[in-house]
Amino acid sequence: MGKTWLVESVLREHIGEVATLNLERHPRSRDLFADPSPRKNLAAIEVQLGRRIEPGKCVLFLDEVQVVPEVLARLRYFHEELPELHVVAAGSLLDFALAHHTSSMPVGRVEYLYLEPLSFAEFIAAVAGEVVLDAVRQWQPGVAIPRPVHEKLLGLCREYAMVGGMPAVVERYRTTQSMLDVARLQHDLVTAFRDDFTKYGTRVSPTRLQKVLHGAARQVGGKFVYADVDREERAVHLREALDCLVRARVCHRVPSVHGNGIPFAAEANEKEFKVMLLDTGLLLAAQGLSWQQHWDAADLMLVHEGAVAEHLVGQMLRTVVPRFVDPELFYWTRHARNSQAEVDYLFGNGPEIVPIEVKAGKSGTLRSLHQFVSEKGSRLAVRVSSEPPHLAEVKTTVPGSEPKAFQLLSIPFYLVGELPRVLAALAAPTSPRASKRRRSQGR
Repeated sequence: MGKTWLVESVLREHIGEVATLNLERHPRSRDLFADPSPRKNLAAIEVQLGRRIEPGKCVLFLDEVQVVPEVLARLRYFHEELPELHVVAAGSLLDFALAHHTSSMPVGRVEYLYLEPLSFAEFIAAVAGEVVLDAVRQWQPGVAIPRPVHEKLLGLCREYAMVGGMPAVVERYRTTQSMLDVARLQHDLVTAFRDDFTKYGTRVSPTRLQKVLHGAARQVGGKFVYADVDREERAVHLREALDCLVRARVCHRVPSVHGNGIPFAAEANEKEFKVMLLDTGLLLAAQGLSWQQHWDAADLMLVHEGAVAEHLVGQMLRTVVPRFVDPELFYWTRHARNSQAEVDYLFGNGPEIVPIEVKAGKSGTLRSLHQFVSEKGSRLAVRVSSEPPHLAEVKTTVPGSEPKAFQLLSIPFYLVGELPRVLAALAAPTSPRASKRRRSQGR
């Protein structure tokens, strides 16, 4: 994700100086924290780095902290005894190291930031510029988007699906505009993940990790089934491997929920879930499809029966929460004889539950969305497709059920990242939805 570059560049801009201690490059770095006194630890670090670290003017950056995970527990004492010193810690596959880590964590003394691949807005800023980004960020419900602008933004969204949000890959695409270079780098990253698995052979089988990663790529968009990964392996072993990939944030679980209320996690079904990879570009690479196949596709969103489109929307939704919130996604399923239904994502808009259905093609029914609205009484639902944005008042069409009126917001893929702002605008007193609600209340 480029954690080291991000931390150092941002802190230099806002603080001034950064003293980086890479715990991986200093094999005896554990000894620097042997003394219980943070001041003595700081003095030892200064000698190791050969420079002064002045609290308030310089940030102490502990990089690759997973090498010495017990250092995390020491952050509490830095906070309490040296509160004027800014300290940042970052690490690769940190949760792997913490899985069997017995030291206490500094509860209440550490602020967490969760790093995701570049959002679509960040991708636009990198490859197309701020003027194009403004067309996305300034759109309001009810405002028409000119067809040429709509097509340009859809094209960028298609590029984003192929390139993904890994910073090095986006930079390569920005500078070379070569999908061949992008594909080569993506395959290098996927291979690097696989090679990294061998470091954890004492904890879980590297072969099993690779099988689960491949299985997740194959089953994207559908319920994850352990037996479809390898019928010769026991599910408990495959589940352990998946747990490791999720803790390492290489994969993400998307549990099924009943959709009765917020928080969704309170009623998550641990046995029924989908699995996402951390990045759509890497997903395409892991699936083993060449970049020419994606580039020549009439509509990339239709690849794997729309599973790529659903995955892309999920990746976008993970970037709409504040950085201090660990992103979570959920979907809804209804199991009933002759009445199966599934809604791709549920989104919490304050106390309201907003169902989101992804439609890869230009047409398609919204039967599951109508089923959810009919059962749960949602006042607003979202349809994501390649069509221009549109807001309409419709009624549910569920056989045997009374029609219920609701607002259907249709947005193109490039507006998914703006969903919180758009929903807030619809709830505002001057919005079309709010005006209709007032007129209804008046009647």
